[in-house]
Amino acid sequence: MLSYDDKIKFLKLYLSDIKDNYADSFKTDILLYFDDFENLQENGIKLNFLKNLNSEEEIYNWINNLTSKIVMKFNEEEEELSDFIFYETC
Repeated sequence: MLSYDDKIKFLKLYLSDIKDNYADSFKTDILLYFDDFENLQENGIKLNFLKNLNSEEEIYNWINNLTSKIVMKFNEEEEELSDFIFYETC
């Protein structure tokens, strides 16, 4: 099981690994949502979802599921991407 700090490091690492596809293009937006992990004390509540993830594979799957949901469900005319991410992390 990963420590909380290791989870954050892996999350940041995987979000920084942007491939040449549409879904991965949203990883930058997700990084911005988390303030590039610059101020963890202020953003700690945003990272509460990590408590439910115990491995790198679970974090990897969570990110892939989130980017897939953004591609399939996000309607930029009706909502902000930050709100969409917020509801997915709660």
